[in-house]
Order: sequence, then structure tokens, then C-alpha cells
Amino acid sequence: MDGQRIALVTGASRGIGAQTARILAARGDHVVLNYREKQRRAQQLADDIGAAGGSASIAGADLSDEAAARSLVDDVVRRFGKLDVLVLNASGGLEQGAPADYAMAINRDAQLRLVRFALPHLRSGARIVFVTSHQAHFHGRKPVPEAYEPIAASKRAGEDALRALVPEFSSRGIGFTVVSGDMIDGTIIVRLLRRRDPDAVAARAEHGPLPTVEEFATAVADATEAAAEPGHTVYIGGTDYLIRH
Repeated sequence: MDGQRIALVTGASRGIGAQTARILAARGDHVVLNYREKQRRAQQLADDIGAAGGSASIAGADLSDEAAARSLVDDVVRRFGKLDVLVLNASGGLEQGAPADYAMAINRDAQLRLVRFALPHLRSGARIVFVTSHQAHFHGRKPVPEAYEPIAASKRAGEDALRALVPEFSSRGIGFTVVSGDMIDGTIIVRLLRRRDPDAVAARAEHGPLPTVEEFATAVADATEAAAEPGHTVYIGGTDYLIRH
């Protein structure tokens, strides 16, 4: 695997993470599929990638658990000798019965901690991609559906915490890109939000078709390769967000 990139994709058992993994594997990367609970689903995805001629393995870890996150990174490096790409896709906050501080714990604290664990193993030329939403990226500047507020605030806090590391990324030669999207049709977040606040989803659709999982995942995969200044943001959909008022 010396010439093959090792790409760790968090939250990769479904949705954007799974599709990003498929695209990266099709382009020649070995993809490590991180999942929290859905081992069978992750293994099926790895098998599907293998059947399509790609290369993938699975790695279970609850990223909100510090020891599990550290073991995740250590195990990837032990098994493959390196880590070239880290796609920070996992997020949460709309789960039923989740503690009040869970959104911040997973969307800020866990993201920053995982990057800290990965940094010693990321060599010059490695890439980190943070996956977020327009509702989070523009938090404080644009309206946010009430049901999504905890996620928006915590993912914005996570993005800010990672952007504070840009000087360190730059000094190490590590790329860092944020990929922000409008509500993505077909994702679990949009399905959950549609149940809680269907008007919010309908309001976004008034601005045009919502981006698909395929479109957004392609942008995430592209961000692991494209040359860009550290901290560059790629926007997918939601052109009304980009209009300055």
C-alpha cells in the first residue's frame, strides 16, 4: 500500500460518509470506514467496495469516547503504517434522548480531539476535510431552524476550533478544507428534521432542488485532492446563503 493513500472517513456507514468512501475507493484510495454502532452496515459497504474493485476496511469507534478515538487512530496507523486523509464527516445532536451537551461533545470536542490524535501521523501532503452544513457554517449570520440550532451552533464551534489550527496545519504541510452544503436530500439529518420541522425543509426547497448525497460526497472527495489554501471553504447548493445583504 506504499503508493496508495489511506483515508479514514468518520461516520462512513451510511449517507454522505458512505458515498464519499465509495468515491475515494473508486479513485484508488484504501478507505477505513469508521462507524459507531452499524458494524454490519459498514462491513457490507466494505464488501461492496471490494466487489467493485476497490479497497476498504472497517473500524468501529464512538468518537465522543476519548479512549476509543485514540485507539481508532492508533489502530489505523498500526495496520497500514500511515494516514493520508482524514474526512471529518461524523456528527450528531438530533438523536432521541441524547444529553443536552451531546451536540457540542460530538460536533466540536470529538472533532478537535480526533485531529489532535491524528496530527502526529499526518505527513506533509496529507489532507483534512471538515464536512458541515450552511446552517452551521453561517450560524449567527443566517436564520437556523429551531430544531437544528444545537447542531448548527456546535458544528460552527467545531469548525472554529479547527480553523484555529490552520497555522499548525500549514507549518506541517497539511491541507485543511471545509465543505459546506445546503440541506442534502436523502440524509438522516434531513429526514429527522423533516419529522420535527417540515416547514424548515420545505423552505429550503423553495430556493431550488436540494443537493444530492452524490453531489455533496463528490465535493468532499474532490477536497481531499484539490489544491487549495488551508481553511478554504467549498460551497454546495444554497446560493442564497452566499448573497451578501
